[in-house]
Amino acid sequence: MTIDAAHLRIVARPGLRSGEPIIEGTRIALHDVLTLMAAGMTTAENPEDYRQLSDDDIKACLAYAARMTGRTRVVAA
Repeated sequence: MTIDAAHLRIVARPGLRSGEPIIEGTRIALHDVLTLMAAGMTTAENPEDYRQLSDDDIKACLAYAARMTGRTRVVAA
């Protein structure tokens, strides 16, 4: 999955989860998936609450995060 394709699966809408990025068609926040992945969850260990997530959804979360962190810049004061 390309980073651009992943960007289409992740959306942010003011009325859902306070505008947090979520996986299209769900109310599952990108942050929640990334937190689980950081804690060691694999796609095979997808928790019961997140069974609707596909491998592509999880890859989209990772690709979206990679794209967003690539935009971070530190400016010297």
